[in-house]
Amino acid sequence: MLIRKAEERDIADIARLLLQVAAVHNSIRPDLFVKGGRKYGDAQLKSILSDEETPVFVAEIGGKVRGYAFCVFQRHKNDGALVDFDALYVDDLCVDGDARGKGIGSALFEYVKEFARKNGCYEVTLNVWEGNDAARAFYEKQGMTVQKTYMELKL
Repeated sequence: MLIRKAEERDIADIARLLLQVAAVHNSIRPDLFVKGGRKYGDAQLKSILSDEETPVFVAEIGGKVRGYAFCVFQRHKNDGALVDFDALYVDDLCVDGDARGKGIGSALFEYVKEFARKNGCYEVTLNVWEGNDAARAFYEKQGMTVQKTYMELKL
């Protein structure tokens, strides 16, 4: 397995995986997520891949992208309420449905943690949708703990 920075040539594979994530989210929250929708279009992906503040990594096996991790640097400077620090936010992490349980997600997450360390980040953060129990269990297995709870009141 090779984990590397994503390139424009990976957009079609990333798009295919984004549809898998969208399907999971739609099954959990059809009131919020469009069936068959995608978080990012091709033009957005191209922009994200060219921005150093939004690194994207892919796990490649046999020349095929089998997973990805979208990240965003969150730089907290002169906030007033927070001490100065940098965090790496995992915006999205996906492993191809037929390749799960083979260590790809763990390898991607380990790569993200090491990338964050090398870039002076204090922490790695992410959000998990309530009801996505498999994702929550995966991240807990990686050593993550709850930092805060984001709540809603449907009207």
